[in-house]
Amino acid sequence: MTLMQQEARETWQRIQQQIDSNGSLYAELAERIRSFDPAFVYIVGRGTSDHAGVFARYLIEVELGVVVAAAAPSVASLFSRQLKLQRALVLLISQSGRSEDILAQARAAKQSGALVVALVNDISSPLAALADYAVPLLAGPEKAVAATKSYLCTLAAILQLVAHWKQDAALLGALTSLPQALQSVLAQPAQLQLPHLQQLRHCVVLGRAFGYAISREIALKIKEVCGIQAEAFSSAEFLHGPVSLLNQPLTLLNVALEDESAGAHQTQITEVKKRGGEVVTLQIALPGIHPRLQPLLLMQRFYLDIEAIAVAMGKNPDAPTGLNKVTITL
Repeated sequence: MTLMQQEARETWQRIQQQIDSNGSLYAELAERIRSFDPAFVYIVGRGTSDHAGVFARYLIEVELGVVVAAAAPSVASLFSRQLKLQRALVLLISQSGRSEDILAQARAAKQSGALVVALVNDISSPLAALADYAVPLLAGPEKAVAATKSYLCTLAAILQLVAHWKQDAALLGALTSLPQALQSVLAQPAQLQLPHLQQLRHCVVLGRAFGYAISREIALKIKEVCGIQAEAFSSAEFLHGPVSLLNQPLTLLNVALEDESAGAHQTQITEVKKRGGEVVTLQIALPGIHPRLQPLLLMQRFYLDIEAIAVAMGKNPDAPTGLNKVTITL
């Protein structure tokens, strides 16, 4: 068993630990955020953490109606510019908590008077020390280069933070069943298999809203562990120009969620099929599951599927060529 598969399979246990351990911290932090009453949320992250930030943007704007902006980390680190963040909740997402550009953003946010919150796996890191509140992801050591459990632990932490902030009893209740739901997905059959990808040099991943958020992570993993160029689009945005890619044979992965976006997304997928696109659908449907949890279940199944495909292609998903586990950027 590869490290990637092993780590993906233990996600449900890590999230159970997170739920059991962080409840009082979330309650305290949520009360502080409500008191602070941020004008907007400013999210900082790179790579997989940046993709988690896209999920956070949809969740915060949909559930709380608070505007969310994504940071350009170079503004603070390379250009040494101080942004006006005194009314902002600054949410920094990092596994290591050691990248200098992320630390520069944290320092600048503190100097501006922002409320600074770090979601970080290494609670002993400089980022955790800088933040007003450090939320431990509790993913445990992740040795495979391709992140799996740390990404899902980040999404779970974001869900818990928003549920407490909003005081959403339905979402809080649903989160208690998340570990069991993730565990059940482990036994489901593969959706993405070797024949879908082995002849491809490139593909497109389409989702809408929360589906688009996880599409970015799906595309990254296809690139990382299979060496196939993959690009994620909102299914709505795909029709505004990129649809011309269908002038040649193209495989598209359809990230299908049963939430408020489902009807509009399916209309666009139908149009893509009419234009000749070969569509492979990724979908997880468990009876009674809260729609905000569906993206995590779909990612849980995808991680196992893409690991198996990489192994079948003769690749090592634990150590893709040219990649390091911790990437230091300025």
